[in-house]
Amino acid sequence: SGGTAKTIAAAGVEVTDVADLTGYPAILGHRVVTLHPLVHGALLADPTDPDHQADMAEYGITPISLVVANLYPFGDQPGIEMIDIGGPTMVRAAAKNHAYVAVVVDPGDYDGVLEELEGSSTLGASTRRSLARKAFAHTAAYDAAIVGWLDQIEDTGEGADPLPASLHFAAHRVQDLRYGENPHQVGSRYRFEGARSWWDDSIQHSGKDLSYLNLYDTEAAWRLVWSLSNDPTAVVVKHANPCGVAVGDDIAVAYQRAHACDSTSAFGGIIAVNRPVTIAMAEAVSEIFTEVVVAPSFETGALEKLTEKKNLRVLEANEPSQPELDIRSIDGGLLVQTSDPVSRDESEWQVVTERAPSDAEMDDLRLAWQICARVTSNTIVLVKDLQAVGIGAGQQNRRDAGRIAADKAAGRAAGGACASDAFFPFRDGLDAAAEAGATAVIQPGGSVRDPEVIDAANEAGMAMVFTGQRHFRH
Repeated sequence: SGGTAKTIAAAGVEVTDVADLTGYPAILGHRVVTLHPLVHGALLADPTDPDHQADMAEYGITPISLVVANLYPFGDQPGIEMIDIGGPTMVRAAAKNHAYVAVVVDPGDYDGVLEELEGSSTLGASTRRSLARKAFAHTAAYDAAIVGWLDQIEDTGEGADPLPASLHFAAHRVQDLRYGENPHQVGSRYRFEGARSWWDDSIQHSGKDLSYLNLYDTEAAWRLVWSLSNDPTAVVVKHANPCGVAVGDDIAVAYQRAHACDSTSAFGGIIAVNRPVTIAMAEAVSEIFTEVVVAPSFETGALEKLTEKKNLRVLEANEPSQPELDIRSIDGGLLVQTSDPVSRDESEWQVVTERAPSDAEMDDLRLAWQICARVTSNTIVLVKDLQAVGIGAGQQNRRDAGRIAADKAAGRAAGGACASDAFFPFRDGLDAAAEAGATAVIQPGGSVRDPEVIDAANEAGMAMVFTGQRHFRH
């Protein structure tokens, strides 16, 4: 129709404009063009059905055997007039009748379709079925984009529901992984329709194909390192939890300090840094078995040094974004929540002890608080001089998390900070932090035993800050 017909005619190909077929021009501002029985009867007719044959003969319907359609680009230009009606209707009609009609919605399929037509003058049943599946997936994704747009323009003022009434999205498989969480499992990365992530633009310079856990752990490391500090920062992650975090004067120093937090756990870990990798850092990394190194770039010579290790996956990537929703699968559906950003607004923080933190203690508290929000609960994090020295992760009680953190710190937490992702239900957690040498504590507060915990901090001469916000992570 319209401009498409003119373009085809200009190419020297015989064409019939839809208006000439139906006897109706495009009307209602081009909202109605192809919605006509001569079009849809031609798409939906079963040529082997006598009743269909009779209707076609009576109404002068000529069957159509191939539909090639490009829908209005709603995802690029969302708006009411960009919601295509005739296009999806034709696509769905042709896909329903794929036993007799082929439908092509992806320009990437043009060459294959042409090759098959040139070879046999028709498309085989398996090809038509595959194209039909892609067509229905295409219209489903198109409708999902419209629903998402309508959700975005709903009232977002005070009292508005932060979660949509229903979820409609399309995701396409874009990367086959080496295997799933375990070698006997199959894994792939899917990307939401219309989305783009740092993974899509990342460059893998060396190493074997990525596995499911490589992606999962690298995602955790990459998000964490960009959330912590504007200064050179390094993170080491193992099983989705940081086992080392540090800020340094340069990235090599930051990495060495991060690795020193828990060098045993760092074996086979994921390293993420927020600065270009230097030769000094590359030399330090090359001494340790590591699964993945991800960085914004690599200085001359550093990449060559890292790629000497044949099994090391080296990724160059852009800064990540924070998803709006956290989605997990459960029996029969999904568990959905808004994401958990860690606010840097300290206006609601409250010093609850007789002594306030020193400037150095406050710097350590800020870093410890950011880290503990990204560690599996229950967690206790010990930080000294902008270096994590002990991380107790994923314990069923806070006392054990504190003991693990203190054991890993091995005396290095003296004069440093302790962060807890939730309140201390008893004073024993606070006592454990004091025994580890921490002199400042940060926690949400909110326990009925807060006075008892505050008294314990004052007895130990510790400074304590309540943030008023919990950061459980499971």
